[in-house]
Amino acid sequence: METNLCVAGFGGQGVMTLGKFLAQATCDSTDKNVTFFPSYGAEQRGGTANCFVVISDGLIGAPLGDVMDDLIVMNGPSLAKFLPTLKEGGTLFINSSIVDEKDVNRPDVKVVKAPVTEMALDMGNAKVLNVIMLGVYVGYTEVVPPDVVWSTIEHKLGSKPKLLPLNKQAFEKGLEIGRSQK
Repeated sequence: METNLCVAGFGGQGVMTLGKFLAQATCDSTDKNVTFFPSYGAEQRGGTANCFVVISDGLIGAPLGDVMDDLIVMNGPSLAKFLPTLKEGGTLFINSSIVDEKDVNRPDVKVVKAPVTEMALDMGNAKVLNVIMLGVYVGYTEVVPPDVVWSTIEHKLGSKPKLLPLNKQAFEKGLEIGRSQK
């Protein structure tokens, strides 16, 4: 089995970090093969950013494909650009704070909505929106056990222990949303 995921949004939304956390957690906890392929514009914050994560039981021939099983979009321009790559029957995860579901003209895909920007702002730190969305994705797909993903986040943020409680809360809230939309 192989899962192709594209994560897309603006620079500064933590798109790359989300992809890295998922790829690292999969490497640490499973015997699956994983690739992580980042792609972003010259701008750092506000420019386009996307990454591809492929998780497979077998060998991975290329780090990305033309057809995605799952798509996470954090903004409207990413929806317009990447929605055509989502396969029929695929799952679209949208940041419903800034992406309008009515712009999804694909009745052949499942849409999972989470207002992650709004939630992160309500939690007091816009930077956790990617951790919320990662929780949504893991809660919905169960592609990797949540405790393993959290361990990866905890390890990566280990040098900044003050960030751990807020990120744990963000991840748990995302898991709840993902599980509730199955």
